[in-house]
Amino acid sequence: MKIPFQMSSAPALLVLIILFICVGCQQQMSTNDTSNDKDSIQASAPAPADSVQKEDFSQVTFLDGGGKPVTLESLKGKVIFINFWATWCPPCIQEMPSIDRLKQTFKNRSDLVFLMVDVDGQYEASKAFMDENDYDLPVYTPQSEIPTAFLGNAIPTTVILDKQGMLVVRAEGGRDYMEPATVKALNDLLGN
Repeated sequence: MKIPFQMSSAPALLVLIILFICVGCQQQMSTNDTSNDKDSIQASAPAPADSVQKEDFSQVTFLDGGGKPVTLESLKGKVIFINFWATWCPPCIQEMPSIDRLKQTFKNRSDLVFLMVDVDGQYEASKAFMDENDYDLPVYTPQSEIPTAFLGNAIPTTVILDKQGMLVVRAEGGRDYMEPATVKALNDLLGN
């Protein structure tokens, strides 16, 4: 007996949602193969500073868990590592352990700041995720508009600003942030 195949709207909707998430996240993270330079921060760096448009990001503002605003202006003089992510994004979740280890590597540096920005503005869910996984990564939500120079159409996206507040790295897609080239690039920015 032959049974005709019919797809109800619920499974079709589920398939569309999964495709949307995969396309939205855009890029799966590579494995722990540290010999692949395409995943390092250095490979994602834009052209030399002379040719980079010098935008003023000083008024970009995020909120911490207590609702206190943090402007990028208030962080000048520090290297700023900003990761835009969401709890529903598989590549975001996959890169999180390496970001946590990177932060631990530089834990004694007061001139390096990590901002984990939940693009959905769901602070409580993101904070719960960090706590459940024992990550020491501070969660923020956007208060001001996120500049397109920071975030395009994909997450995860990481941007790094130098001590003068200039954008020096914009990396879309998941990465292994513990690659030697990444650690070296941060040390160079910090002046080590």
